[in-house]
Amino acid sequence: MYAQSIKNYQSIGTQTSIVDADPHRLIQLLFEGAASRIAAAKGHIDRKEYDKKSSQINSAIAIIGGLQDSLNLDAGEIAQNLERLYNYMIRRLFEASVRNDIAMLDEVSHLLSQIKSAWDEIRDEALTELRSAGRI
Repeated sequence: MYAQSIKNYQSIGTQTSIVDADPHRLIQLLFEGAASRIAAAKGHIDRKEYDKKSSQINSAIAIIGGLQDSLNLDAGEIAQNLERLYNYMIRRLFEASVRNDIAMLDEVSHLLSQIKSAWDEIRDEALTELRSAGRI
């Protein structure tokens, strides 16, 4: 019962975060969601819970696919490079799932972390500009 209460609380917290989020924050939540699923998949591999591992990796793949689908490829080279990087990460996740390879999961997790850090910096810079312009 206690575990179910925690899950319900987490679900409500996640739903509230999504409802209250601006588009930039939604992308941050997607990065966080993919990273947490990869971390969970690593734990499942360690415990030889391969069905749960597959579910977590498939969920991470779907999230990265969503990030990829959100790209505006007409925006230029950065978007096109991100599309290629997302394709690479999806392929590596498939391979990691087949091979139960934690190192491949770590690689994708590291790449996601780098992209998320850059995304976070963009937000910080935008907020600083808005504050200095007196808009917030």
